[in-house]
Amino acid sequence: MVKYNIDSFSFDDINKGKIILVDKPINWTSFDVVKFIRKSLQLKFKTKKIKVGHAGTLDPLATGLLIICIGKQTKNISEYQDLAKTYIGKFKLGETTLSYDAETDVIEKFKYEHITINDLKELANEFIGNSMQKPPIYSAIKKNGKRLYDYARKNKEVEIDEREIHIHNFEILDFISPYIKFKIECSKGTYIRTIANDFGKRLSSGSYLYELRRTKIGAFSVLNALDIK
Repeated sequence: MVKYNIDSFSFDDINKGKIILVDKPINWTSFDVVKFIRKSLQLKFKTKKIKVGHAGTLDPLATGLLIICIGKQTKNISEYQDLAKTYIGKFKLGETTLSYDAETDVIEKFKYEHITINDLKELANEFIGNSMQKPPIYSAIKKNGKRLYDYARKNKEVEIDEREIHIHNFEILDFISPYIKFKIECSKGTYIRTIANDFGKRLSSGSYLYELRRTKIGAFSVLNALDIK
C-alpha cells in the first residue's frame, strides 16, 4: 500500500506538480488541510511560492479522502473534481435539522419504530440514477456573491437552484434503529446531507446525516491517504 506523503518530495517535484491524498480529520475544514500542507511544504523547502489547492470539499464534520494538488497539478483540480465519489456513513431516523447534519440543533421529531430494513433497502434503490437535487442552505455554494450559509446564519430566505446529480450505487449496510449505515457512490456535486433529508421525507419519519466518511474519489482510495491528525 503506497502512502501519498510529502517526505519524499523534492523541490523539483513541487515545480512539476504533485498530488497528495489526505485523510481529513473531523472538525477540520478542507481549507484547513490546504493550509496545513502548504505550511509543511513552505517549511520543508523554505519558500512561500507554493501553489496548493483541494479537489472537492468535505464538510467539517465529515472525514476521509481529500485530493490535495500542488504546483502545476492545481491546473488539473477540475479533472479530479469530476471523478465519482464513494461515501460510507450513517443517517439518524426520527429527527431533522436545518443543516441536514449534526452541525445544527434538531428542529423536528418523528416516529420511526415501524420502519424495517427492507423498507430502507427498497427506498435506497429508488434513489439510483439521475435526479435533480437542491443543495442545503448550509453550504458553501455562492448565490449573488454570498455563500448560502451566510444567508442561513442570518435567517434570510434565498432561492436555491436545483442541480442534476447521479447516484451510481446506494446500499444499506446495516440498520440498528434509529441509525442507518449506508454506502453511496455518486457524481460530483452530490450532497449526501440532502440525500439524508430527502430519505427521511420519503419515509415520513425525518432523517439527518449523523456521520460521513469519503472513502474513494475515482480510483484513489483513503487507504493510501496521509493521516494528519
